[in-house]
Amino acid sequence: MSMIRVNDLNMYFEIHGQGFPLLLIMGLKRNTGWWYLQIPELAKHFKVIAFDNRGAGRTGMPDAEYSIPLFAEDTAALMDALGVSRAHVLGISMGGYIAQELAIRRPDLVEGLVLGCTACGGGRAVLMSDETRAAYVANEGLSLEQILRKDLHIYFSDGFIAAQPERIEEFIAISLRHVQTPEAFARQFKACLGHDTADRLGKIQAPTMIMAGDDDHLVPTQNSLILKELMPMGRLILYPGLRHCFFMEDYERFNSEVIDFLESIKPAV
Repeated sequence: MSMIRVNDLNMYFEIHGQGFPLLLIMGLKRNTGWWYLQIPELAKHFKVIAFDNRGAGRTGMPDAEYSIPLFAEDTAALMDALGVSRAHVLGISMGGYIAQELAIRRPDLVEGLVLGCTACGGGRAVLMSDETRAAYVANEGLSLEQILRKDLHIYFSDGFIAAQPERIEEFIAISLRHVQTPEAFARQFKACLGHDTADRLGKIQAPTMIMAGDDDHLVPTQNSLILKELMPMGRLILYPGLRHCFFMEDYERFNSEVIDFLESIKPAV
């Protein structure tokens, strides 16, 4: 658990385990804490590198414009600073945007690619419904904890929320650590709006697996179907009844499928 200078900021990162490197890229607003159900298992098989993106967690939050290409540049610079010449890459939500951009711009860095609950952006992307958007942004006067509880149904299935209160409380507690500033959120969100890889996905050389819950309303599941259409050689796995945090709700299956897929790729020595 350390800080390192990357481009124009100090970046927070963690390294767990040994073996071939696996880079974890988290989504909008969130930080390394959201990998709490992945790192323990993935680190048994890979050298896991998790970090906080520009503007999130314990990484610097420069008062400047952000973009998905800039996040990808930060990621590549982190790999260089750590002496990692090639790695598997797993990106969730906005982290999937960054992972796509990295794989397109720097194919030399990416061995295997996993894209979770994400989209290609641009004109091909399917946006959340007006109803979902209205509920998601109705935060005036609410505490951070109240906002998380209000949005639980966006992240998890109704059955999970009802049946697993202890896991919900763990999720809330972890999500309240190292909270992003409103200004940094606005910069990250604006970067997401500019994301568009639809016409360039054919440049990705890495074996790719696309994963999502089939009831995701935040980044609608149709986006994963579009990614599969644009990346016909990619593998698509949908989780019945699960939503945006499918990788948390059914973490054992998710971890197992990520490990099996990445271990099936034999890195060039």
